[in-house]
Amino acid sequence: MKSRATRLQPAVEQAHDRSEDALGRLAEQQQLLAAGQHQLEELKRYRIEYATPGTGGQSVSALLNRQSFVERIDRAIVQHTRDLARLERGLDQAREQWRLAHARESALSSVVEQHRERERQAEDRHEQAEVDERMQYRKLPR
Repeated sequence: MKSRATRLQPAVEQAHDRSEDALGRLAEQQQLLAAGQHQLEELKRYRIEYATPGTGGQSVSALLNRQSFVERIDRAIVQHTRDLARLERGLDQAREQWRLAHARESALSSVVEQHRERERQAEDRHEQAEVDERMQYRKLPR
């Protein structure tokens, strides 16, 4: 008959796999957020670059085109800011999923370790009882 620790080991392994998967999703979300933040910074830099009026005379149509382009960049910044908020929520969810998966893995591992410790103690008691019994038979007079 298998010990409890041995029977619970597949559950621990499954919990470990889920925790690893959740950690992978968390890392992926962190990378997406970092890339999104970098893109937002690039957009803001472009906006500053194009919003700054150039030197020299420019035609009205060039100024209107530049203004139109800056407005498109502004809209892109607003949209990207919304996207970043969504990515941050996704990161929070991934972090919470990992936390829960990791807590479950830790709890199951702890239970298995407790069972193993009890099994070791029981084995030690059994061995000690056998030694004591052998010693008792040696002391009997013949």
